[in-house]
Amino acid sequence: MSQSPAADRLQRSAPGPSRARFTGQSRAFLIIGGGWLALMVLLAALGPLLPLPGVGETVGAPAQPPGLHWPEPLGTDSIGRSTLARVIGGARVSLVVGGVATLIGAVVGGLLGLLAAYLRGAFEAVVDTLTDSILAFPPLLLLLALAAVMRPSITTLTVSLGLLTVPAFIRIMKANAIAATSREYVLAARALGASNARIIFRELLPNTAAAVLAFAVVQMAVLIVAEGSLSFLGLGVPAPTPSWGGMIAAGRDRLGTDPALVFVPGVFFVLTVFSLNTVGEHLRKKFDTGEAKL
Repeated sequence: MSQSPAADRLQRSAPGPSRARFTGQSRAFLIIGGGWLALMVLLAALGPLLPLPGVGETVGAPAQPPGLHWPEPLGTDSIGRSTLARVIGGARVSLVVGGVATLIGAVVGGLLGLLAAYLRGAFEAVVDTLTDSILAFPPLLLLLALAAVMRPSITTLTVSLGLLTVPAFIRIMKANAIAATSREYVLAARALGASNARIIFRELLPNTAAAVLAFAVVQMAVLIVAEGSLSFLGLGVPAPTPSWGGMIAAGRDRLGTDPALVFVPGVFFVLTVFSLNTVGEHLRKKFDTGEAKL
């Protein structure tokens, strides 16, 4: 006996075993990534209150390996400073630089993209020209040039990274806003005589912010990698402020004899970037396509 059309559609749409396993695996990665990010934020926020030595304080013999001894369970660096204290300090630097730079890019780029999508005309042409001009420069070369001209500091690095992300946020916001301008709620607002400001900030912005949020999380991971790369090259966060890239650079000459000097900050670096990418991908599916559900 044949099934009804509704039952047949339900059977075809039901996830098979492989899809179920993939969904469960994705949720496991999401939980791990979200938990790791929560731990990093908590440690970065409470770092000064924890019973740990100062990031510049010598606490023992140089290059002690990780072990079950407090307050240096992760060992010491090449001059005897606590690795635990320094990786927590590096987490604070990476999250602050990545988060604030992403916020700068999202606010400036999002606003320009939103206005360009709605106003069009000459304003859109100016914004597009600005976007193409910034994108014409290789990002790493531009960062190196800015680092060579300006005094190295966390503020300089954050602002430079934030400005580099503006074109990407302009494009993602503009694409979503252009699609939203033809939706019923925008047409209804226009028909009721709503002002341009009300349509932009009360109608378009709330309905396009989710896609920008999902993109911002992934962009934050990119910026943390950029900050670590510049610190590794000696052009990022200036000493003695700890950073994961600087710690990896300081231990690279002793990789053969003391690998923990590189591997410990490297693990924190990789797990943080992986977690941001995982959470960002989940948000992209949830808000853009609705494929992912918690």
